[in-house]
Amino acid sequence: MKKFILLLFVLSVGNQTLIAQKIQWMSFAEALEAQKKEPKKIFMDVYTDWCGPCKLLDKNTFQNLDVSRYISTHYYAVKFNAEGQEQIDFFDQTFTNPNFDPNRKGRNATHQFTRFLGVKGYPTVVFFSEQGDPIMPVVGYQKPQQLELYLKMIKQGDYQVFSKPEDFENYRKAFRPKFRG
Repeated sequence: MKKFILLLFVLSVGNQTLIAQKIQWMSFAEALEAQKKEPKKIFMDVYTDWCGPCKLLDKNTFQNLDVSRYISTHYYAVKFNAEGQEQIDFFDQTFTNPNFDPNRKGRNATHQFTRFLGVKGYPTVVFFSEQGDPIMPVVGYQKPQQLELYLKMIKQGDYQVFSKPEDFENYRKAFRPKFRG
């Protein structure tokens, strides 16, 4: 009986750890509202339903314990379907997807907010400041240690001191990742 109770306890703690590992995604509107109470930068995953690399990013990178902990601690995490129907109110403008076809399988019309952000490929992650201003996009699938560079560079504000392209290249070369792969 004691072994059974111990097993239940271990499973319970293990489940809580698994729950704590997951990124708590929210809408962009929720993130902007949360910033008013507690300023943090926003990390936005711009994806599509048909995108294979987007699914790999979800599976391999966002499930990584180091990545999920870092994002959950330092950012408001937003998932945004680049071809979805969500209405986005931003900078006194309303962005929609008027050509969205709910019966269409695969690729759909591109959302106006996707174009506003200048997203050219999927997946793209877009970082926003504590005031909600776009900072920069990162295009393409990123492994945990690749994404770590951007997560920490943006969080720490290091990107603000770059004045020429080689500044970033030097930063990238000097960066020593700590996330487990």
